[in-house]
Amino acid sequence: MDSPLPILSLSAAAIAGAAAAFPKLQARLALSRAKHRSLTGHSKMSKLAARLVPHYEFDIDDFFRSDGAPPDVAMQRQDAFFRLSGIYAGRYAKGRAMTAEVSDRISDLQFTETYRVPFQYSRLVREHLSTSAFVQSSAGVTVTDVDGNICYDLTGSYGVNIFGNDFYKECIAEGEKRAHALGPVLGPYHPAITDNVKRLCEISGLDEVSFHMSGTEAVMQAVRLARYHTRRSHLVRFAGSYHGWWGDVQPGVGNPVSPHETYTLADMSERTLHVLKTRKDIACVLVNPLQALHPNANAPGDSALVDSSRNSKFDRAAYTEWLKALRDVCTARGIVLIFDEVFVGFRLAAGGAQEYFGVRADMVTYGKSLAGGLPVGAVCGRKDLMRRFRDDRPADICFARGTFNSHPYVMTAMDEFLSRLASPNFRSVYNGLDETWNDRAGQLNDRLTAQDIPVRVSNLSSIWMVHYTEPSRYNWMLQYYLRAEGLALSWIGTGRLIFSLNYSDADFAEVADRFVAAAEKMKRDGWWWHNASLTNKTIRRQILKEMVTGTYKR
Repeated sequence: MDSPLPILSLSAAAIAGAAAAFPKLQARLALSRAKHRSLTGHSKMSKLAARLVPHYEFDIDDFFRSDGAPPDVAMQRQDAFFRLSGIYAGRYAKGRAMTAEVSDRISDLQFTETYRVPFQYSRLVREHLSTSAFVQSSAGVTVTDVDGNICYDLTGSYGVNIFGNDFYKECIAEGEKRAHALGPVLGPYHPAITDNVKRLCEISGLDEVSFHMSGTEAVMQAVRLARYHTRRSHLVRFAGSYHGWWGDVQPGVGNPVSPHETYTLADMSERTLHVLKTRKDIACVLVNPLQALHPNANAPGDSALVDSSRNSKFDRAAYTEWLKALRDVCTARGIVLIFDEVFVGFRLAAGGAQEYFGVRADMVTYGKSLAGGLPVGAVCGRKDLMRRFRDDRPADICFARGTFNSHPYVMTAMDEFLSRLASPNFRSVYNGLDETWNDRAGQLNDRLTAQDIPVRVSNLSSIWMVHYTEPSRYNWMLQYYLRAEGLALSWIGTGRLIFSLNYSDADFAEVADRFVAAAEKMKRDGWWWHNASLTNKTIRRQILKEMVTGTYKR
């Protein structure tokens, strides 16, 4: 009779192996459950989906009836489109010519011009509604383009322009005077850096500062230091958040290589907190406070306005509670909590998002708003996290340097900025700030509702998003009506309207009048036609059908 010992040994080994694997399977399952249930939370799937989307475009007939509109509405839209085209051709003649001249040699322009609207419509829009990339001057809350058109500035210089163009021009001009004697001498510090370091430490509540050439580089260094000191590999970012274009923080579409040490998890999720509590490989968590406006959603742009599902609602109390819970878990687990304030820094409060939400981070990054748009980034952090070497291991270092770091002109402009920010009189600009901008958003929404216009705005203080209340494939057209009314927008269109804080009530009233006028004209021109069968779901199904069948492929 054969001995049962080998069988028992194999059974015991199998049980032991299963027991050893079970915790790993549990951890993997918990990680999968913590990812947001959309493509924004699944970078590999989003890249695969992007590769599967075929190119097709509408011809002149299908362009105006892609939502099934009847012939009379399609003709109404077509007439309006070419009428608007004539306005653009006459108003932006010089700027459009200059843009066309350089666009073949500036890859950035080629990208932004192509991705202003959903790709199915892009070619005809570029041919007939191309815009000017050139502006000549700024004053107050307006910019003047090379054709002499004066427009209210809603671009906010991508977040840089907090206090108004004139404010930053003064900072740069005064800084230039102070730096002129030293000039572009790199390596040694201009004396202004001593005040900058002191004030940044006071603002951030942290111990040390390092300077970099951009906000992206500042985030890179903060993550590198966190990994160095924790001796852990992975970073956590939240679905939809933006932290610059470098590889580890852009794991989905746009990055040719998928990073292997990045977890993209759901914002404001208990499952995410569970992952942070249980895993041992997480070095840091990156928070972009701008996500409070649209948690788990990508940065909004009109190129993705295929229907009317874009939405947002800022809940300050709920986001504050989330950050507090995140802070507690990071403290308990020795995870470095990093606030990326490159975009929102100093806009919400003089002390940034830390002051606004009442939560302290271990490291904070700032960007170009520090120096009036001049290239700069800064990392503020705890002393133990900022150290780049180990006393007991002289060859074990965390390297970061840059030729342009601490450029004299940047440092003096920054000193002018921070000096003004420290003034009690200047800080009064923050008094009642939320109330002011919430009230302005409410006023505009009331007017849009009264006019039965399917457009609303939501806001995080002076950062606004436009969203749409009725199903449509043509919401992206609003950006062109707004520009025709003299409102300057960034290339992403109505995804972000960024106001500088020097907008007076009279300035805002003028913007609101122009906004409503643009929306009324767009409605009158038939772009928001729809019938009961047109829903966001049917629109998405129709787009899928177009992709699969090639019905509109040209």
